[in-house]
Amino acid sequence: MKILFLSPLTRKITPKITAARPRVIFDLISGLKKRGHKITVIGTEDSKIPGVKIIPVIPKSFYHLAFENPFYAHTSFLTRLSKTFEKIAGKFDVIHNHCYPEFFPLLVSENIKKPILTTIHAQMTKELDSALSLFNNQKNVFFVAISNAEKKLAKKTKIYKVIHNGVDTNLYKFSPKKEDYLLWIGRLSKAKDKNGNFMDPKGIKWAIKLARATGAKILLSGNVEDIEFFNQEVKPYLSDKIKWVGEISFEQPLSKKEVARLMRKAKAFLMTINWEEPFGLVMAEAQSCGTPVIGFKKGSVPELVNDGKTGFVVDPKEGIQGLKRAFKKIDVIKPEDCREYIVKNFSLEKMVENYEKTYQEIITKK
Repeated sequence: MKILFLSPLTRKITPKITAARPRVIFDLISGLKKRGHKITVIGTEDSKIPGVKIIPVIPKSFYHLAFENPFYAHTSFLTRLSKTFEKIAGKFDVIHNHCYPEFFPLLVSENIKKPILTTIHAQMTKELDSALSLFNNQKNVFFVAISNAEKKLAKKTKIYKVIHNGVDTNLYKFSPKKEDYLLWIGRLSKAKDKNGNFMDPKGIKWAIKLARATGAKILLSGNVEDIEFFNQEVKPYLSDKIKWVGEISFEQPLSKKEVARLMRKAKAFLMTINWEEPFGLVMAEAQSCGTPVIGFKKGSVPELVNDGKTGFVVDPKEGIQGLKRAFKKIDVIKPEDCREYIVKNFSLEKMVENYEKTYQEIITKK
């Protein structure tokens, strides 16, 4: 098949990228290429995918450019992407849309005869659901949710299928030997509530609270969108036992190999989220390494963690007490069970196979 990928313009697509959406795109394209498919990507000029043609519509990833009016600039580049897509779509068998935001290139979809598959990577908010639902009646437009949890939040949008993301089980290798530390990796969001407090969707504050309440050693890392968040909510608590790993950076400072190494040795991975996580690659990566996950029962956590078998799913209402109870029981989880669960359900191979089948299905629909 000839497949056209529509990429987000906020970040480049490269072998080393760690951000979730670009990482899934790179891994999916790599898997499809191995199966003999020809891939073309509309995206950033600094994207590099071996053996793949890149059609650039922006000099480099948007987050590394500066503009007086970022909104106008981003939407201008997205418009260019959409019109380029409209012009060349007829040369391909299927289009796979991973854009950010997902709905933008669909504004030209009525002028395109080929099937368009859109993977919804973002949290399914009411606003996103409402926008995507405007395309429900177009026969060539199909939506994929990345978890059943995300699908449930789609009250208006017609979801064609759920396809879970997959992780590289060769990179995230199994290790039964663990060291005595917890691990938290996530994003320090710049989002604030109406009172001006950081919303902390990824829940780093819960991770710090658990470490302080139990005396456990914890390693923290991630991309810092707002240095004020780090200085206010993280830095004051850093110590010999609560450590930040890597630089303080807008992008994840650790490489995929460094993350995998930390995951292999961790006693448990913490997914102490405060939002409806659409998927959460880090949970699958940690379990692939044989490391159990302790997470709040929000979003996709119950889908990715087999409660009592590969980790523990905690009711958010139980807060720190629930996390402490799960932590006390963590030694009953077998690393082998964690690994087996991911290999069976969330491997790259399974993701690529599911998308390939879906392409074939929508191509034959009339």
